[in-house]
Amino acid sequence: MPSAGKPTIGVVVLTMGTRPVELRRALDSLLAQQHVEIDAVVVGNGWDPVDIPDPIRTHYLPENLGIPAGRNAGVSEVSGEFLCFLDDDSWFLDDDFLMTAVERFDQYPRMGLLQPRITDPEREDEPTRWIPRLNKRSAEEPSKVFHVGETCLVMPRKIFEQTGGWAGGFWYAHEGIELAWRVWDTGHYVWYAGDLRIGHPVVDPRRHDEFYRLNARNRVWLARRNLPIPLRWIYTIDWALVECLRLRKNKAAVRQYLAGWKAGWKGSPWYQAPRKRISWATILRMTKAGRPPVL
Repeated sequence: MPSAGKPTIGVVVLTMGTRPVELRRALDSLLAQQHVEIDAVVVGNGWDPVDIPDPIRTHYLPENLGIPAGRNAGVSEVSGEFLCFLDDDSWFLDDDFLMTAVERFDQYPRMGLLQPRITDPEREDEPTRWIPRLNKRSAEEPSKVFHVGETCLVMPRKIFEQTGGWAGGFWYAHEGIELAWRVWDTGHYVWYAGDLRIGHPVVDPRRHDEFYRLNARNRVWLARRNLPIPLRWIYTIDWALVECLRLRKNKAAVRQYLAGWKAGWKGSPWYQAPRKRISWATILRMTKAGRPPVL
């Protein structure tokens, strides 16, 4: 039973079981959290979890469902007023992180999703892509944002349920943009908390074999699932031009990106039943906040 006065948090830790040392680091940092009541599950995405410390439970997915669908599968396994999604290669650097994060929602009731500052404590050359906004002057500077780095997120469960959850069919890439847009569509905003830290090693996202194809396909699916005409065309064409210019010296990457872009228009963007697109009122709010969904 929850302790009196303590906020309750359901924590979903997603793993394929390929990083046992990092997973144990993540779980140890989770168990060290203070002043919160935690109900946590390790979701094994195509892996039956073993050597998981009590009281953390496990949930075995016989088939790897991809990252967003794997996270969705863990939500029903945990209880709590709040949800935290934690990847197996991330860890809490401060034992009051979760308490501080949930206190922010009490202070700012229109906040619907919080992403902390992602940092590698062993390095100084942290990538600017970890700062989820166009203006990347300072990683410590907080702001409203319109996409998130998914490695650690905190949000009220009721807001997550209103969004419809993660975009299960995306497998990998841009599911954090869709979740952020859907949070904005609930009438709340997404916040980058530059003063809160989460540990994560610096890795190259291009290590995934289908990085460019999935980025392009999911960018199109993101637009088709969420944006009204003509914005879905403006958004996808703008991004295709930007990415092809960035990749122009890598012909193989350009070909993979264009193949993914075409696949995004041919295939169905719906993993299950279609969702309603975000409203024009939401698009206006996003525009007034500094980021219209055209790029």
